[in-house]
Amino acid sequence: MATTFLTAEWRNLIFANYALDQAVLKPLLPYGTELDELDGVYYGSLVGFYFQNVKLFGRLSVPFHRQFEEFNLRFYVRRKSPTGWKRGVVFVKELVPKLAISLVANTLYGEPYETHPMRHRWDIQEKTQEIDYEWKVGSDWNHIRVSADRVGHTLIPESAEAFITEHYWGYTRRGTERTSEYEVVHPPWNIFPVTTFDVRCDVATLYGTTFAPFFEHSPVSVFLADGSAVAIKSGAAID
Repeated sequence: MATTFLTAEWRNLIFANYALDQAVLKPLLPYGTELDELDGVYYGSLVGFYFQNVKLFGRLSVPFHRQFEEFNLRFYVRRKSPTGWKRGVVFVKELVPKLAISLVANTLYGEPYETHPMRHRWDIQEKTQEIDYEWKVGSDWNHIRVSADRVGHTLIPESAEAFITEHYWGYTRRGTERTSEYEVVHPPWNIFPVTTFDVRCDVATLYGTTFAPFFEHSPVSVFLADGSAVAIKSGAAID
């Protein structure tokens, strides 16, 4: 039986989704996985959100590490298992403002975390909401921000938003022929239409120059999800 090693709430998730080239992503594929696509498009998503009520093993709270921002770049994969296809995500890099989280994630789990100064702003009004996440790269503040309606809708099956948010497995490359697999458990999220957005991200510095050209254009889509409680469960080693 899988062990739940982290529980938390993920709140106000901004997804800015870009079309990427297979050639950029294939060298980053963990062993045993293949790229997943929607209507022939291989997506990479810039995602900003907020962690709340973080607990290890469902009960242990670490002082000063219960809530914090995260910003990441991820892409989408799948793996054929004995029970069928598992659809998951691979993180190119994850930014958080807490050094201890980066150290634990990098050392114990091989996750590509970096520590950066970060901040956020939520302005929730009766009919609109403005969600803003910022992170510092060198001396410059980057950001991802949206204005969105306060009235959302439930996730539509087979939609682009469902494809982006319903990859419930995570895969981490641990060597040329070894991969860590874990499960992320959460209910479907409500989606809020975005009226305006702005993304400023130093992609070349954070992720490399091969990624930069794909983020010079507007994203294919941007949406806001409300989030929920989540549980991250230990999975298997694939080798």
